[in-house]
Amino acid sequence: MIKEKAGDEMTWKKCFPAKTQPTKEQIAAFIDNPLWIQFNDYLQQAYEVEPKYSYSGCSMQAGWNIKYVKSGKSLCTLYPMEGYFISLVVIGKKEMASAEELMPLVSPYVQKVFTGAKVGQGQKWLMLDMKEVAVLEDTLKLIALRQEPQHQIEWRINNDED
Repeated sequence: MIKEKAGDEMTWKKCFPAKTQPTKEQIAAFIDNPLWIQFNDYLQQAYEVEPKYSYSGCSMQAGWNIKYVKSGKSLCTLYPMEGYFISLVVIGKKEMASAEELMPLVSPYVQKVFTGAKVGQGQKWLMLDMKEVAVLEDTLKLIALRQEPQHQIEWRINNDED
């Protein structure tokens, strides 16, 4: 469908400029990774939220993204990439101590991203590449620090790699 060699961000932005909002099917086809659907399904069921599509000109990750917000609090923002997606989770002042306590229990990759993230206004912005089940599970733990899920959903990815 949308396979070019111009690089993930350029391809995504070129296929879906600001005036062309992608459908959820087009996003899933571009990402082409089973983690995408299961992660979104989990967020929607556990938090009773619907995704909000938004176009950003932000130089950090420009293009269409998907935001999950509950009770006025951002849970995460998802950025489609070819073959995977990025989840931005902001760890605020209130969650920082709990996140630091959680770090020895998460994957080395998430630990590295957390340690490498600069603190600005008491927050850390974690841009996590969602390529592995362990990273998704760690991301859900970080999101739960921001907002406890309303429902406990049995979480296990159907993926032969794990």
